[in-house]
Amino acid sequence: MKMILVRRFRVLILMVFLVACALHIVLDLLPKLERRAARPPGEPGCSCAQPAAEAAAPGWAQARGRPGEPAAAAAEPGWPNKHTLRILQDFSSDPSSNLTSHSLEKLPPAADPAEGAWRGRDPGAPQPRNPAHRPLLRDHGPRRSAPPPGPSGDGSVLTRLFEHPLYQVAVPPLTGDDVLFNVNSDIRFNPRAAEDPDWPHEGNEGEEFLPTGGTAVDAYPNWLKFHIGINRYELYSRHNPTIEALLQDLSSQKITSVAMKSGGTQLKLIMTFQNYGQALFKPMKQTREQETPPDFFYFSDYERHNAEIAAFHLDRILDFRRVPPVAGRLINMTKEIRDITRDKKLWRTFFISPANNICFYGECSYYCSTEHALCGKPDQIEGSLAAFLPDLSLAKRKTWRNPWRRSYHKRKKAEWEVDPDYCEEVKQTPPYDSPQRILDLMDMTIFDFLMGNMDRHHYETFEKFGNETFIIHLDNGRGFGKHSHDELSILVPLQQCCRIRRSTYLRLQLLAKEEYKLSLLMAESLQRDRVAPVLYPLHLEALDRRLRLVLRAVGDCVEKDGLHSVVEDDLGSDPTPPTTATAAR
Repeated sequence: MKMILVRRFRVLILMVFLVACALHIVLDLLPKLERRAARPPGEPGCSCAQPAAEAAAPGWAQARGRPGEPAAAAAEPGWPNKHTLRILQDFSSDPSSNLTSHSLEKLPPAADPAEGAWRGRDPGAPQPRNPAHRPLLRDHGPRRSAPPPGPSGDGSVLTRLFEHPLYQVAVPPLTGDDVLFNVNSDIRFNPRAAEDPDWPHEGNEGEEFLPTGGTAVDAYPNWLKFHIGINRYELYSRHNPTIEALLQDLSSQKITSVAMKSGGTQLKLIMTFQNYGQALFKPMKQTREQETPPDFFYFSDYERHNAEIAAFHLDRILDFRRVPPVAGRLINMTKEIRDITRDKKLWRTFFISPANNICFYGECSYYCSTEHALCGKPDQIEGSLAAFLPDLSLAKRKTWRNPWRRSYHKRKKAEWEVDPDYCEEVKQTPPYDSPQRILDLMDMTIFDFLMGNMDRHHYETFEKFGNETFIIHLDNGRGFGKHSHDELSILVPLQQCCRIRRSTYLRLQLLAKEEYKLSLLMAESLQRDRVAPVLYPLHLEALDRRLRLVLRAVGDCVEKDGLHSVVEDDLGSDPTPPTTATAAR
């Protein structure tokens, strides 16, 4: 009798397990069944804001497939990480994979005039009376933008800056060891020759892959051109037209996949585009005029999407060119995140707020809860999109601890904050015993001080180039938080080491002149972005004020140690050497 009861119990457990499995399968198939029942094939879906009663119904947020999407697009959630060198080569020669905002015939119809007028309105103009009834985000259509930096007679201050001799200094001749990727431009790749049947397509079956007489490199998508242009001395060259084209791609390319980025204290999304490029999306968390509260610690502050955009433009104006391209964009949370994500953890965090706006919060270490949800108006949200660097499987990067890293503790201070001779200890430790790395750290210090960024705990370099290469200025979201406060502790590395490149010093002096005023250059450069104005005007004024403080700090070093001891000559026979007088202005 006892054995019979044991067997019945085992059978019961097995039946419960089978029922649970069946329910799990049904729940996975339910979104597809709802989608098919909701509308006939080929009928465009509606992304309009849903009434509260409809939102409360079961399955309101079920993921919807795109009309005409092939079955291959339903790959595993991790498919964006399948970028290998072979895949990049296979698809890089497809002209349709390099669609930019100039290829408007392949994009949906432009928004109606009323919507376009709202999007291009003056920042001080009133918003529509009822944002919930504003038309949803459609394609922006062509946007007038300034020409890429280069010789021009248009009277642009930015153009004149990039024509200045200090912005014409050539990098040393490149060898095979000085470029990140060695590309044979005579090789032509046909994606159909080694096509992966599991890779999602976007309806390019009837198109030609290479223009007559073109090379594979000419037909590469802009993100891949950016990757193969990286070398030992710079992320991109000064007048590379690919960078402007890549910024256009970031702000207009069709988004085909979205997933949460693992790690980090705040929510970030990985977005994959129609041309197989990827970008890191940081959503807007606060308005531009909101300053960081004075009682906030630097490590608990919000990351700002507009700081990422402004950091790229500032880095380019300073001629460092160590920040990957970043562009602003308005994202439709319904069509461009919720409906296309295959990240179930992200999808489950969507909800409709009491104001009838679509919100989500994702998963991260901090600020990922309903209390810190990101909400659209009604489903549009602003954010920054930063172009990905090459995958680590193709180009390994080395992470370094910043010697002037802060303690990240509420009460403790770091060693550099209490030891005035701390720099002497640093310079005795590899790789800082080489002047190249110390000078790079001084550049990064000036860059961070101008932004007010206190959160530079680590930095990265490309492993291929060893120690003789530049520092990559990544993760600048905690800059531009306080326009009314200049955090002088950020300048401590410069004050302790008293070293600076001559080229950097001369450019800082140039940007302090009225005809090349840093705030004016930044304002002009940021006008190109789709979410302009990017910076609150008081932040632009703070740039000029902080630049004078940097020059004063260098002037103090020159008075103390002498010009030749402080300024490292990296220009050779340039006719305009820096002087103590101009340094102290």
